[in-house]
Parts: sequence; C-alpha cells; structure tokens
Amino acid sequence: MDEKKQKDLEKNTRNLLELLGEDPSREGLLKTPKRVAKAWNFLTKGYTDDLDKLINNAIFEGASKDMVIVKNIEFYSLCEHHMIPFYGKAHIGYIPNGKIIGLSKLARITDLFSRRLQVQERLTNQIANCLQEVLNPRGVAVVLEGKHFCMLMRGVEKQNSIASSSSMLGIFREKESTRNEFLKLIEMNNI
Repeated sequence: MDEKKQKDLEKNTRNLLELLGEDPSREGLLKTPKRVAKAWNFLTKGYTDDLDKLINNAIFEGASKDMVIVKNIEFYSLCEHHMIPFYGKAHIGYIPNGKIIGLSKLARITDLFSRRLQVQERLTNQIANCLQEVLNPRGVAVVLEGKHFCMLMRGVEKQNSIASSSSMLGIFREKESTRNEFLKLIEMNNI
C-alpha cells in the first residue's frame, strides 16, 4: 500500500472513532488506525491483485473431457452495501475443452474476486466468467453458499439464514443432466 493511502486510511479511522464517541488517543486505540489501514488493504487486495500473476502459467493441455470439481472453498468478503463481512463456501466445476488449470488456482481466483466490496451474486458470476475466459471450457458451474453479517447481526437478525447463488455457463446451462450431476456431486459428503 502506498504511503498516502496508508495515511488517509489512518486519518479516516481516527475520525470514525471520534464520530463513534471514542477517544483515539486512549491506550487501547492508539495503534488502531494503523491496524485498520493494514486490515483494509488486505481485505480489499482483490482490486490490486493481478490475475495473470495469480494463475502463473498454471494452465495445461489436457485431454480430459470429464467434470472437474473443487468444493468447499472458503471465501471471505465484504458486503458493498454495509461494508460488513460475509463468508461461506464456493463449489466450482468445469468440463475441460483441451485445457485444465491447477486446482489451487480455483481457490485463488475465488479469493481474488472475494477480496473486494461485493454482493454474492456478482461474486458468483465473476468467478464463473473468469474461468470461462481463461480456459474456454465446455462449461463452468459455480455455487456459493454464504452467511451475511448484514443479516445476522443487524437488520433482520436471522442467525440461520444462508444465501445460495449459482452461475451455470455452457453445457451446465444447456444440459440439465450435466447440471444435476454437478449439484449432486457438491452435496456428497466430504472425505
């Protein structure tokens, strides 16, 4: 993070503390502006991360035509409406069309887009569209299940609510049997 951005975030944090009725000069809060600036830099690094560096040439020729799935990828994001966290699990599948990607890159792509101010629906589509763009597979399926603190600790305060969103591209949208196979596989118990 550049020095000006760091200083501006620290200044805004001190102002916020004062607006909340706190004393930013009290012992427990002295280093809070610096810590908050570092936290915001980390929590929003998806704006500055580079997709090409993230993928790091981990796309390979592959003859496989069978479904590839990585499920239960943890994600953490910030709701763009309240700047309050939401988190959950991403389930990602694709059917190769001559290219495969390193499995860890699916988690890294999820992190890249989740480390921005988001809504879950957009996050789901960004992950799917990114994979469609970089791999040109026969299809991509992404399902996100999230718990939103804007619904848990404020507003309606519904502690057991889970938001689900999906994006189905290519063969997953066109063929119900392919879509159903993916949905059945992501529901199976973990190892």
